[in-house]
Amino acid sequence: MKKTIILILVVIVLAAVYLIVSSSNKTNDSSSEENTIRIGYIVYPPLLVKDPTTGALSGVSYDIVEAVAKRLDLKTDWTEEVGWGTALEGLNTNRYDILGTQMWPNEAREKVATFSIAPMDSVLYPYVKKGDTRFNTDLSVLNSNEYTISAVDGELAVFIAQEDYPKARLVTLSQLSSYAEVFLNIVQNKADVSFNEPSAAADFLKAHPNTIERVGNEPVRAYGNSFAFDKNNPLVNEWSGAIQELLNNGEIQKILNKYEVETLYRIN
Repeated sequence: MKKTIILILVVIVLAAVYLIVSSSNKTNDSSSEENTIRIGYIVYPPLLVKDPTTGALSGVSYDIVEAVAKRLDLKTDWTEEVGWGTALEGLNTNRYDILGTQMWPNEAREKVATFSIAPMDSVLYPYVKKGDTRFNTDLSVLNSNEYTISAVDGELAVFIAQEDYPKARLVTLSQLSSYAEVFLNIVQNKADVSFNEPSAAADFLKAHPNTIERVGNEPVRAYGNSFAFDKNNPLVNEWSGAIQELLNNGEIQKILNKYEVETLYRIN
């Protein structure tokens, strides 16, 4: 009888220990999930670079995300590579919490996402085929159906064309297209001009030297490079606060210097 009672007591104790350990593990797992931010990203040098051999990520946006997450005591999970056309959809369907490659807010994007403050601005210049001098003295002549502007559908170059050069023809590529294809339209005489960042042009020229050139030294637009969140994500406020701290202590400038792109972006 005593043995039976002892056995029952042992079983009860073991069951209690199991429940305590199991509950503790679930609490730790839940806490770990709460402290992890899932990140979608677009490969877009120099903001986001992916090593073709190892898959390792780097770049300006990557370093900023890691610095902000460290400041907010968050772990990072670079969850999914996406394209420009599906990036914001991934936020709205909860596949990830933030888009880790910075993008320019515009009216269409702000309808479906909320954006942090921008640590730096991008400037956009007109680019033409190497040796094309037609727009050197007066870019306004572009406002004619004689000329064609190349752009990715939905990107800011489209809005610049529509606002500043409505008479010009516009050839657009799908949002899954690369900026290299935009420039190739110019090189292959399918378009006359495109509006892009110096970083995109520099990246294209590495593979296609002496093919395109910038028109003048005055940018046609300057836009902030922000991080996108789902509209219901309150983390955006803390994220913006941490970015401001990184701006104040010079960390953002150090990151731009690290990748030698300090001349391509303007600190905000």
